[in-house]
Amino acid sequence: MRTEPILVSRRNMLFAAAAVPAAGLLSSCNTAGAARRRPEHDGTTPHQTEGPFYRLFSTARDTLREPGLQGTELDVTGRVLDKRGRPLANTLLDFWHCDAAGVYDVRGYKLRGHQFTDAEGRFKLATIEPGVYPGRTRHIHVKVQPAGDDTPSTPRQLNLTTQLYFPGDPGNAKDGLFDDALLMAIDRDGARLQARFDFVLDLG
Repeated sequence: MRTEPILVSRRNMLFAAAAVPAAGLLSSCNTAGAARRRPEHDGTTPHQTEGPFYRLFSTARDTLREPGLQGTELDVTGRVLDKRGRPLANTLLDFWHCDAAGVYDVRGYKLRGHQFTDAEGRFKLATIEPGVYPGRTRHIHVKVQPAGDDTPSTPRQLNLTTQLYFPGDPGNAKDGLFDDALLMAIDRDGARLQARFDFVLDLG
């Protein structure tokens, strides 16, 4: 069980890299133009912009669903692996996204939370399907940070900030940030959506 001092220390490492001026964040969210054509890469999960709606110090929880929250239930499962396919235990994943109406909670922590992978690198997030807002397709934000004992002294990918997308969403083709390497695999289980995505990190 992780103690709070360790959690704060690891989070400080993760979030320090994200401390850029707000103007830079806003300009990085400009989505004008055609959907991104992804260049060939080595199979690791691509980075994407953090966006302007990230908040520090989310609550440790694996379910973001709350009483009275409207929206289609969505479960996202997967693993965090290195590029050799080895599972990364105790990896920090911090998720956030808008509600079903396309609105982010910028005063509280609704639809925000972090968790750690288990011994096999697995995670499970219980949430709702996010809505859409002008200029963006449907997406979920996430920051990923492996445990310190999994990283070399000069890792290429200590912190990953990225976004997950929904296959077949009409907004994908119009979103300049969309990357098909970040599509989740989704099945419908009755009224609930079941999604899967494996993060692959380059740790050197």
